Amino acid sequence: MTTADTEPDTEPKTDAGTTSGDPKGNPVLRFVREFVVLVVTALVLALVIKAFLFQAFFIPSASMEGTLMIGDRVLVEKLPYDFHDPRRGDIVVFSAPHPAPGADRGVIGGFVHWVGEGIGVQRPENPDYIKRVIGLPGETVWATGGHVFVNGVQLSEPYLTETTADFPKHTVPAGNLFVMGDNRNNSLDSRFTPQQGGLGYVPIDKVIGKAFVIVWPVDRWNTLGSG
Repeated sequence: MTTADTEPDTEPKTDAGTTSGDPKGNPVLRFVREFVVLVVTALVLALVIKAFLFQAFFIPSASMEGTLMIGDRVLVEKLPYDFHDPRRGDIVVFSAPHPAPGADRGVIGGFVHWVGEGIGVQRPENPDYIKRVIGLPGETVWATGGHVFVNGVQLSEPYLTETTADFPKHTVPAGNLFVMGDNRNNSLDSRFTPQQGGLGYVPIDKVIGKAFVIVWPVDRWNTLGSG
């Protein structure tokens, strides 16, 4: 006979074999911990999707009417422009070509604002715009007789519901785009300089992505082609 069978058990025991005070055995603490992990994971995933893949935008003005109406929500894809520049006819969303100076929030405040923008609870410091690409770098764009010409060739623009007022020749600088709204009589775009209240040329590095589908309202759902 061995002595191990007769020695008393000196280890304290608790119900279900857990140690008293262990947070793993506390259902409330376990729920809080899992909820925090879930929220952080969802936040990181949302920021990654917005930064690299897709982003939703609200249409605030009538400058693209005919194609996009006030209140429409469009989905913008970002990945294609990692492989090629915007093309004529693309409907692009871009940040302000001539942004106003941003507020000095400091490192922490700037990070918090950036995260807030990423999840849609903070407004950007400068507005984003949506227009159609008409002229590419090095091309000359003008309008006469109600039609737009690029390098002397008249564009086919079936998306328009009106003619385009004449405007003089613009030669697009390298690294820039010439953009116009589809609502030609109500769009302050590349035809006008910033001093005239327009956008001027749009640097390609300001382009956020290409709008490819209207997702809201439901009765307006439609894909957006390139011209």
